[in-house]
Amino acid sequence: MSTITTAILVISAVAVSGLAFGSLRIRGIGLGPAGVLFSGLVFAHFGATINPEINHFAKEFGLILFVFTIGIQLGPGIIQLWKQQGLLLNGLALLIVLQGFALVALFGYLLGFPATAVAGLFSGSTTNTPSLGAAEQAATMLSESDSTMDISSLASAYAVAYPGGILGIIASMLLLKKFFKVDLDSEVERYESKNSNGHEAIERRSVIVENARLDLVPFGEIPGIDETGVRISRIRRAGDDTVEAATEQTLLGEGDVAQVVGPKSGLARFVPLIGRPSDEDLMQQSGNVTSRRIYVTAGPVLNKTLATLSLDRFYNVTITRITRSGVEMVPRGTSRLFYGDIVQVVGDNESLDRVTEHLGNSTKSMKETQFSPLFVGIAIGVLAGMIPLSIPGVPFPVRLGLAGGPLIAAIVFSLVRSIGTFVWYIPSSANLALRELGIILFLACAGLGAGETFVESAMSFNGLQWIVAGLFITMIPLLIAGVLARVVWKQNYLTICGVIAGSMTDPPALAFAGSMRDCNASATAYAAVYPLTMILRIIVAQSLVFIFA
Repeated sequence: MSTITTAILVISAVAVSGLAFGSLRIRGIGLGPAGVLFSGLVFAHFGATINPEINHFAKEFGLILFVFTIGIQLGPGIIQLWKQQGLLLNGLALLIVLQGFALVALFGYLLGFPATAVAGLFSGSTTNTPSLGAAEQAATMLSESDSTMDISSLASAYAVAYPGGILGIIASMLLLKKFFKVDLDSEVERYESKNSNGHEAIERRSVIVENARLDLVPFGEIPGIDETGVRISRIRRAGDDTVEAATEQTLLGEGDVAQVVGPKSGLARFVPLIGRPSDEDLMQQSGNVTSRRIYVTAGPVLNKTLATLSLDRFYNVTITRITRSGVEMVPRGTSRLFYGDIVQVVGDNESLDRVTEHLGNSTKSMKETQFSPLFVGIAIGVLAGMIPLSIPGVPFPVRLGLAGGPLIAAIVFSLVRSIGTFVWYIPSSANLALRELGIILFLACAGLGAGETFVESAMSFNGLQWIVAGLFITMIPLLIAGVLARVVWKQNYLTICGVIAGSMTDPPALAFAGSMRDCNASATAYAAVYPLTMILRIIVAQSLVFIFA
């Protein structure tokens, strides 16, 4: 068989067996996708290996797919989390990194590990491959003047400590869950109620206009109306039984009954301004007015504000809600429309037909993945990861690498949404499929790459020392930070798991956390702390080589 054929068959076998192993649950606990890594270790131990270049390509490409799809889906939520808790979460990640540095330095000093083994132990027990590359650079430079330096122990310590690092991270999550008696369903509910991106639930209310000073004043010109976030959708004129569509241009008259839509706090301020609440339900009364949910897919309207589009003037309709990534938002004049938004539009049937055509409403395109923007984004992310970042006191430039660069690029493109005909939108089902494919490729190849010499190295005296020390270096910082986050700062358990995985830059741990419940909390926190953690771990790994040389 050809080299490529062999690689495909081996990776497929590792993936199938690993997913089956990960699906096994003991007392409700399973490894999930992380089982693929250990399946790869077993296969490689018994001689089922693949070409190193193919392995390296598949592993890195899988990792890129995994982090890029996370960034595309969760970019807006990550920015919101940075605004709310960025300092706290990155502070916890910094605490974890510093504790790991202190522990690995302590073990290196007490057990007399060589400089390269100390750096490899740090990179492996914290599952950070870019820091391994940075340490190799530093060791290579020092070996030119010190011929006794054993660079091979760096990779050996990393390979032995890496699987234990993954198990240690997952074990830390489970220990925190058991210690705090976490109810995952309650954590999901608490997270979703607290992290609705700052948007209140939108309510509908009928109001009788009693303020005579507003007589013949267009609704959109009522003082302070935009700040309240309240929109008008229907109106029944005084003395008339017919309901008609209402827009920002609709004139209010005393005795009219208006149906308004907005956040509860905005309605509480607005209703007394124009009159008093009414029990009438204008949606149940006769009239040529209806509502429609429309997908925003047309290029000309993307990234345009509602004030610029002036749909109320040109189409005699009003937008009462915007749904983006499952969250309902209040439409304001400054609100921009992005690809994939769902807008609730009220008007007569003819007007709704015209505005539907204007906004696109292509349900077919909503189900399709546009691959050109996807690969452009990945390419830009890879290039961004190669950019050297000079940091004072660090002898080598720091790079975000093939994981950090695409993640940052994906976050940026998720906020930009579209440039011309390029739209960075991936349907949720396709996003999940690409993400799962990416992590499976990464784990299968990581296991196959490390498994060939893993048992031999692990069974040596040095290997056993590295394994035990690595577990301490992995778990102690995570447990201390996790307890502080829960007890002192009352953090959500799923958010803590995301910080734990992100502080270790560990995709398998994130995949495990995500498999516990269908919630974005862990992935969002992971991406929020990942960039800082990546830079810190690269700096620490290089520093360890110089300190112990």
